[in-house]
Amino acid sequence: MSGLNSVTRPLVIAVVGSGPRGISVLERIAVRAAAEAAEAAEGADAAERADAAVPADPSGAAGGRSPRPVRVHLIDATEIGAGRVWRTDQDDWFTMNTVISQVTMYSGGPDGGPDRPGAGPSLGQWIAHRHETAGEPALGPDDYASRVRYGQYLTHVYRTIAANLPAHVELVPVTGRVTALRNGPDDGYLLSLDSAPHLLEADRVVLATGHPFNAPDAFERTMLEFTARNPGTHYLCGDSAADMALGEDTVPPGSAVGIKGLGLSFYDVMLSLTVGRGGTFRQEEGTGDGGGLRYLPSGREPHIVAGSRSGLPIPARGRNQKRPDFSHRALFLTRDALLHARRARGGGGQLDFAEDVLPLLRREIDHVFYVTHVRNSSGRAAAEAFAEAHAALLRAGGDPGPLRASVGLGDVPPVDLDALARPFGSTRFASAEEFRERLLAVMDEDLAEAELGTLDGPLKSALDVLRDIRNVVRLAVDYGGLLPASHTEFFHGRFLPVNALLSAGPPMARVEQLRALVRQGIVEVAGPGTRFEADDEAGAFRVVSPQVTGSERYVRSLIDARIPTPDLLRDTSPLTRRLVDEGLVRPYVIEGPAGERHTTGGLDVTMSPFHVVDRAGRVHPDLYALGIPTEHTRWFTQVGSSRPGVSTLFYQDADAIAVDALRPLGAGPGREAAPAFIPAQQSASPAPTGRGTTVGARRGKTS
Repeated sequence: MSGLNSVTRPLVIAVVGSGPRGISVLERIAVRAAAEAAEAAEGADAAERADAAVPADPSGAAGGRSPRPVRVHLIDATEIGAGRVWRTDQDDWFTMNTVISQVTMYSGGPDGGPDRPGAGPSLGQWIAHRHETAGEPALGPDDYASRVRYGQYLTHVYRTIAANLPAHVELVPVTGRVTALRNGPDDGYLLSLDSAPHLLEADRVVLATGHPFNAPDAFERTMLEFTARNPGTHYLCGDSAADMALGEDTVPPGSAVGIKGLGLSFYDVMLSLTVGRGGTFRQEEGTGDGGGLRYLPSGREPHIVAGSRSGLPIPARGRNQKRPDFSHRALFLTRDALLHARRARGGGGQLDFAEDVLPLLRREIDHVFYVTHVRNSSGRAAAEAFAEAHAALLRAGGDPGPLRASVGLGDVPPVDLDALARPFGSTRFASAEEFRERLLAVMDEDLAEAELGTLDGPLKSALDVLRDIRNVVRLAVDYGGLLPASHTEFFHGRFLPVNALLSAGPPMARVEQLRALVRQGIVEVAGPGTRFEADDEAGAFRVVSPQVTGSERYVRSLIDARIPTPDLLRDTSPLTRRLVDEGLVRPYVIEGPAGERHTTGGLDVTMSPFHVVDRAGRVHPDLYALGIPTEHTRWFTQVGSSRPGVSTLFYQDADAIAVDALRPLGAGPGREAAPAFIPAQQSASPAPTGRGTTVGARRGKTS
């Protein structure tokens, strides 16, 4: 087992970033190191029992050797144990979008002992315990926690790791920003920091740096240049709302403010400008406009004018009815189906998402949709019989229409993802009031569907499939699994916006709050195809929907409520800039069968355990990258937790790095996970790195 060396110099591991990804690696290092200590103790006991009957081994190779000392530097520029996005000093109206029973940072559940690496509570269990022991506010298992509360949970996890490390592991928290990383002595690395100790040496480094700060794109540059020419105007680039300058000096009370984007971050900005200004929501008796949720303003709010391409605020998550370990099991979009599609493609085996993947995904969605309808109308036994026959028909490529008609669903159309994500289509509205009434009707319909739940509601249970089978979609798209044009034009350009809108919504309560604000005229949604323009003649930003007559509004402040997408070449952090400039990292490039190339912007890494690949294509076996920096090389890396009772990729990724990072110095890296897909142009072995053992081959080929 790795780490059982009778040497005294510690193995030094630096983890850069202590948000969920960094903490997950630390937790698995602690679990693996504790197992090493237990193995060593067992060996020592066995050696003692053998006593003098067994001659001493002069090489020191007996099983009783002590584990090699390990020192872990956990580095974060904001808050050790929580990171920036989940830091514990933010306001409590920023909310998670996963119910608390489905969130954990421990790789194993409670076992009756103390909370410790490998055995600890889920977020929901921790909140329940805090309610019982400290009187903190209670939440039900299907409720949503604030981000600050999740940050407090993360710091609890961090403290239990620190308190339960085996004796041979030292944890050194370092508050500071890593500004440079370069090769050091003895095949190690040197890390420069902007605060004491300013320089650290490490044998292995894990980059888990989280959300980036990007250089402005063309639109952002235009807006920023406009504000420079027009004093009193303000433009805020996209970021976490908790880090935006949303105070009254930027957005004065009573002024009009534009918000670009209607996704999850829009709700955070909206609340900062309403509840954050002292307003409150109150449930009132009655029906129609005379009752329901109402907003009581403080008088300090601005008038919010928001818009997006779709004109639709991101819909609500369905009321959760699923156990923490429940997940839809794919019947059509399976690993075998994808491998079959790759073989049919021949050549490099890259897929076309629209032709090879999306039809299978739609079958999954429609199957759950119709089975749920049957269960609701005829009971579980009838639903099971229908499900078996329906699945067989879909697999065989038959027409499911007659079967659906036989159970009374002949007139119920399949789920139309595009129509749900773009409900206004090309419709033109005669007035802003006409669009407002249509928008409120769409929101009412969505909330009614959400109230039915994620198991009993046909629509929301079907859309939850998009979340449940992300891992299978990853098998299709990760590491250049799609043809370059399909990856850029269809997957990123068309599918991902729809997927994000329909699979990752906020709690129902947030949509109800927005509905109240729209009804009361505090928030105005401009309409579909919203344009945001800089108007020098007016000295203000122009917000208008070309499909809504009379929607034109002028605002002096404009906020981009979209989280920046990771892009290695636009990331402005000093560390990333140095890594790119010095060639220690490179963006991942998808190559097609005809030599076409697409630079993704994701940091290039190998398959698990995610060794970094440099500009020359060399693999660095002691440098790892995990999570958001690798987005576009892998898909949906922004996930911020594991799930109780499930061996998630979040857990597997962290464990793979922990195992590899604890291997003895001088030993080659472990075998990488076998990929579902190895692009033909990436199957060759890389050149040697010149610093230690090189991974034997690219993209999952083992040495």
